[in-house]
Amino acid sequence: MKWLLIALACIQLSECLVRVKLFKGKSVRDELEERGLLEDFLKKHPYNPYSKYLGPSHMESLDASEPLINYLDLMYYGTISIGTPPQSFTVVFDTGSSNLWVPSDYCSSSACNDHRKFDPTASSTFQMSKKYLSIQYGTGSMTGLLGYDTVRVSSIDITHQEFGLSISEPGSFLYYAKFDGILGLAFQDIAVSGATTVFHNMMSERLVEEPIFAFYLTRQNGESGSEVVFGGVDPNHYTGQINWVPVTEQGYWQILLDSVKINGQVVSCQDGCQAIVDTGTSLIVGPTSPINRIQRYIGARPGSYSMDVVDCNDLSSMPEVTFTINGVDYPLPPSAYVLQSNYNGQHMCKSGFISMALPTSEQLWILGDVFIGEYYSIFDRGNNRVGLARAV
Repeated sequence: MKWLLIALACIQLSECLVRVKLFKGKSVRDELEERGLLEDFLKKHPYNPYSKYLGPSHMESLDASEPLINYLDLMYYGTISIGTPPQSFTVVFDTGSSNLWVPSDYCSSSACNDHRKFDPTASSTFQMSKKYLSIQYGTGSMTGLLGYDTVRVSSIDITHQEFGLSISEPGSFLYYAKFDGILGLAFQDIAVSGATTVFHNMMSERLVEEPIFAFYLTRQNGESGSEVVFGGVDPNHYTGQINWVPVTEQGYWQILLDSVKINGQVVSCQDGCQAIVDTGTSLIVGPTSPINRIQRYIGARPGSYSMDVVDCNDLSSMPEVTFTINGVDYPLPPSAYVLQSNYNGQHMCKSGFISMALPTSEQLWILGDVFIGEYYSIFDRGNNRVGLARAV
């Protein structure tokens, strides 16, 4: 089970529900073009026909860059295709789970009917397996069948890739979700039904220059430019050195968090605790007691839809919240941990911290998009480590 809330805040914010149809059914290119952002994107990310000849020693050369749509700083999704001829789907590239799945023609749930569905009979390369899968997320679930087909991610074609075809998506979360499915990027060990992960196949088939992928997430109320890079990093999106942190357990991208501090005072993890770096979770999630302390420090108070609110006029006086990881401080300023939005002419500010009771006795934190937006995050499968650098 994945403990995390994928795009937790969006399903809980009324403005997300009101505007949920805004981008549905459009490709990333159409999305950028309609918003007047395509030309700027192409200038920033020109096609380099020589990149594949740079060789594996050039870690900073881009192997495959996939642009991501930023929806209200709450979820990030891009486009993949499955089958021959290709059928397109929008997916969350999720480091907090390991399975790829999309809705299918076998599914009659409302969530499936409101999203693109994969038609196995329309693909000449599709093969059905005899395996089933059932996945429980923090805010939704799916059951389905496993099959094999060609999957294209950016410019990478993975043949005979195992993926899930949903036959049931109960509840309302996936119905309102902006994306069609999920592409898990966590370790093979937690893949449901033992399905081979997409990135495992990318590595084993030598489809990427380096066994790494990296995320850049914009954080300015839907600003364009977010991306995930497979096989390299994008030096244009970070500054300073990359600090590497060893993975403590190869399931999720789990690392050791030394402490959480405000004004130099430790508010959590005095003796260290575990943390998961998760692109599929919108906020920073922590145990109830330390999260409540943080909310008091930043002046947050209970608001609607389970998210605490802060006074927008107080941002300049609010403290930094510092996460110390492997001896390095990663401060989050109020501009990073406060989510600002305008709805019906009203400017609202919400805390990017939320507590959750997790099925574990230890203090477990989830460093979601609020953290990753401030720190360029590199996931190194070759050395089982996470790299962090200041995002720009």
